Amino acid sequence: MLATTIALVLICPELVSQELPHQGSGEAAVAAIVSGSGGALGSAIQLTFGDQFVKAGESYISPDGNKVIFQAIEVPATGEQPAEIYAMYLGDLHHQNGSWRLDNIKQLTPDGSANTCGWFHPTESNKVIFASTVTEPSSGDVPGYQRGSGKYKWSYPPRMRIVEAKIDGDFPPALTPIEGDTDSYQAECSISPDGRHLLYTSHETGDGDIYIRDMKTGDRHLIVGAPGYDGGPFFSPDGKRIAYRSDRNGDNLLQVFVGELAFNDSGTMIGLDEEIQLTNNEHVNWAPFWHPDNSRLVYATSEAGHDNYEVYEIQAQQGGGVGKPARYGTGKRRITDVAGFDGLPAFNAKGTTMIWTSQQGGDGSQLWIAPFDVDQARTTPGECPVSH
Repeated sequence: MLATTIALVLICPELVSQELPHQGSGEAAVAAIVSGSGGALGSAIQLTFGDQFVKAGESYISPDGNKVIFQAIEVPATGEQPAEIYAMYLGDLHHQNGSWRLDNIKQLTPDGSANTCGWFHPTESNKVIFASTVTEPSSGDVPGYQRGSGKYKWSYPPRMRIVEAKIDGDFPPALTPIEGDTDSYQAECSISPDGRHLLYTSHETGDGDIYIRDMKTGDRHLIVGAPGYDGGPFFSPDGKRIAYRSDRNGDNLLQVFVGELAFNDSGTMIGLDEEIQLTNNEHVNWAPFWHPDNSRLVYATSEAGHDNYEVYEIQAQQGGGVGKPARYGTGKRRITDVAGFDGLPAFNAKGTTMIWTSQQGGDGSQLWIAPFDVDQARTTPGECPVSH
């Protein structure tokens, strides 16, 4: 039977932080960040720039560390207005002499289509998945989550479904639908580490609910169907849990949850054994993403203000018997400390690099990347973990 637990959260004293912004466009911009996490992030490097993209975001690094998939809106030709919808892009990620750059950027999607939520296939390196309308969205396709002011919102085009594309051939590649239809929104997708299960959000009931499709058997199961919008799910590195956000309180806020997955005898994911709430506050907490060590999450939050979303870290460690207590919702630390929006964090496969969306370059929301000191983050002075 599914049980829901609210994790005890202990707020630790925050360290003094400083930020040295660098305005840059077209060349690698560098910002030295000393974060509230005690220095978990090294110097940040800007990967995309306002001279090519009006805005770029929601980026993920391939398992081999050589590519990045992201969504963006290109700068229009002179005299034209920028698009209101995102295209999906793929770029080559290079790391040399302590710096990064993103080049050979190619568009993955048809012109005019709305796209979001890219993901690299974990076991087939020539494939990516994302959500797409494939053709131009219908006029008025703008329902979606938003705060009361309407400043923070994203749309749910009804014809958005999940597609697959091969990235080892011609561009733009052919798109093959693998989940969903043209009647409702299906997106926010990822694949389990073993490549067997597809995790995603669907609005087919009128709410945002989380489903899993066993791509081996074809079986599909509702995993999270609480009232309100449940979405943005990701599998844990060991494939036994998921992290996601929920607005089930109906208060225009979002909270972070972890669910422990239930399996049947054939290995199909069929539901949750337990649901654990990691945040329970008056803030918008969203975009949770697992660190590869399987014991913590990073996420974006309005805790520092709705004009200054920042990335925080929080523990999500399963218990392992005597001497290895579970820790959920504890050890909270601020990872970024820069004016403007910072969110949508993700890691490389080793957990030594964080990529995220930031406005610190002064040219809108763009992709940034920085070293992530795993040992520093794990042993930050002043950390005060509490067993759950």
